Order: sequence, then C-alpha cells, then structure tokens
Amino acid sequence: MPELPEVTTMVNGLRSKVLKRTFVDVWTDAEKLVKKPKDFNRFKKGIAREKIIDIKRRGKVVLFCLNSKKTLFVHPKMTGHFLVGKWKRTKGEWKPIDKGPMQDPMNRFIHIMFWLDNGQMLAFSDMRKFGRIELWDNKSLGEARIISELGVDALELGLEQFREIIKKAGNRKIKQVLMNQNLIAGIGNIYADEILFLAGILPFRTAKSLKAQELEKIHKAISKILLQAIKLAGSSIPDFRQPSGERGRFQDVIKVYGRTGGECPECGTIIQRKIIGSRSAHFCPKCQK
Repeated sequence: MPELPEVTTMVNGLRSKVLKRTFVDVWTDAEKLVKKPKDFNRFKKGIAREKIIDIKRRGKVVLFCLNSKKTLFVHPKMTGHFLVGKWKRTKGEWKPIDKGPMQDPMNRFIHIMFWLDNGQMLAFSDMRKFGRIELWDNKSLGEARIISELGVDALELGLEQFREIIKKAGNRKIKQVLMNQNLIAGIGNIYADEILFLAGILPFRTAKSLKAQELEKIHKAISKILLQAIKLAGSSIPDFRQPSGERGRFQDVIKVYGRTGGECPECGTIIQRKIIGSRSAHFCPKCQK
C-alpha cells in the first residue's frame, strides 16, 4: 500500500486541487524522506517558485511536472499519502483548521508540508516515514531509477506483453510475478490477491504452469479489478486516505485479501492464507485452481 488505484486516486485528487499552483515554501521534520537532493536546504531552494504544470502517475509513483523543466517524484511506499487543506502547528503537531475528514487519525502523520501560492497547503502524511521524494532536472530523468526500472504499467499491459512476461518467468509463482514492479508496475499485495481470485487461479501456481486461457483470464482480471478500485477511490487498509482526507471504499467489496478464516463470498469455503516469498497470499481453495 498504496498501490496503483490509490496512487491514481491521489493524482486525480491533486489535479483537481493543486494543478497550476506554485510552491512557495516547504517544511519537514523528516529530512530523510527527501533523497534528491539529499541536502534539504537545496531541495527547499529548488522547489521554491516552481509551478505545477501537470501531475501524473507512473506505477506507484506520483510525478509533479514543474515549469522550469524539473520533475518532483514522490513514492508513497508503505504508508504515504497526500492531503490538501489548511493546518496550524500546535505543540509540535499539525492540526487541521477545518473539521471533517482531515481529523481522521490516519491523517496526522504529516512530515512534509508545502505552502502554495493560493494559501492552500499540501501535506504528505507518512506514518512509517518510508516514503521517497526526489527532485530532478528533466535532462537527467533517464538516470532516475525510481521510474526507469519500472516495468510496463499494469493498466497499459497488452495480452501479448503479458504472455512474454509469463513465458520468461518460468518457475516463479504467479503472485510474485504480478507484484514484481520491474515486470509489471502498480500491482501490490491487495490487488494481486483480488485479481487471482477473479481469474480463478491459485497464487502459488508457477508461471510456466499457466495455460493460454488462464493467462487471458488473469489479464482481463488485472484491468477489471484495478479500474473497479479506482472507481471506488482505492483501499483504506488501514492508512490510505484521499487528498480530501476521506477513506477509499474498495475494502468494502474485497473478496479474499485479509479475510483468512472467513467464508468465500462465492462458495462458502473457508479462505486460506499462505506465505509466498515473505508475503501473505489469500485465496479460496475451491474457486481457485
């Protein structure tokens, strides 16, 4: 978390709230979040007076395209998300001025704060402080590993591309293949489980064991699950929030992820959990083969 649907939700919300705005100032109490330039004062100087001309997504990364041929990359990692509003700092904490979703406890871990030219503030809340922020000159973007090492975007993945990826994956488990960002960018633990449940494929099947018809089912399930999750503004399990401070709603329709010991919504069989490469996989042993 956040995965492709959550990052898309961030981008959509940010585009409606901060597009064409200019950075005025920036504060942090966690300088380690800023990886480039590593000196925070240089970052602060580099971002000042930069206008946001576009906001995009690449895999799980948010890209702020700036007016003087610079790009700000933000990878939320495990627990990061953006918020747009107004806060005041009281006793070492940022407190939202307005009542409502911003008061959600999951929105209190603000470690980066940007001030914008219209008086609004752009906050980056990150409970575990694993996020990654990099400011690049566009002429050097080819050196930015944060995006250059990403595979094909999950929503742009063609069936033939998917077949080639699977063909080369050999004995790797299908869930691991789906989650490998160097192969397919954007899919994480939650959506890999839901994709494989919809496709009726067990997560520990090897890539080479999958038949052509099964690959087609997985390929169709990728776009169907991800687009459904985007429509529902992502999953708030447990910490993701939209830029408005509100929760996503995909967790309300989840079939197997995190439901170990519960009944499969399709057949009533007990949902099981298995560790695959240090990550949990949730599945129905009857519906998935």
